[in-house]
Amino acid sequence: MTRTNNIFPTDKILQRNAKENLLSQKGVCIWFTGLSGSGKTTIATELEKKLHEKKLLTQILDGDNIRAGINNNLGFSEQDRLENIRRIAEITKLFVNCGVITICCFVSPTEEIRSIARSIIGEKDFVEVFVNTPLEICEARDVKGLYAKARKGEIKDFTGINAPFEIPQHAAIELKNRSIEESVKQIIEKIR
Repeated sequence: MTRTNNIFPTDKILQRNAKENLLSQKGVCIWFTGLSGSGKTTIATELEKKLHEKKLLTQILDGDNIRAGINNNLGFSEQDRLENIRRIAEITKLFVNCGVITICCFVSPTEEIRSIARSIIGEKDFVEVFVNTPLEICEARDVKGLYAKARKGEIKDFTGINAPFEIPQHAAIELKNRSIEESVKQIIEKIR
């Protein structure tokens, strides 16, 4: 990788604690992982509303808003999935360093991918939330029709059908058989 000599030194810019003091909050990444249709984004949007009610600044990053924009040149090969998560983690780190509670909703199916995100963002700023919803429930929801397409062979390497999902080994929170309200309450208690 080539380094350029004209990059502004980061020690000259305003530091994280000054930004957190301005916002009266601490930056953190809440990283949702789980199968497509597990409820990651549904829980995240409710979490965002509750945090906003508490006058806390948040930003949701999910597969749809990231792949439609900054990562629109990436597919779903193993290499592209790694690059997708690398870019997301770098963006998340910038938000967290500005004191923003950054809520990330990505299938992120392997320990390797989640480990990459954790190492870029930083262990102390990374709260992994595993939305543990059984495949049959996710497939029954299938709001985007992705599982049906994967079963027909129209989507290759679809997590849960013909690509694996590795159960998280380092999740700070596992959400299983909980209402949206209970899930949000548990997450807020954890990040206090």
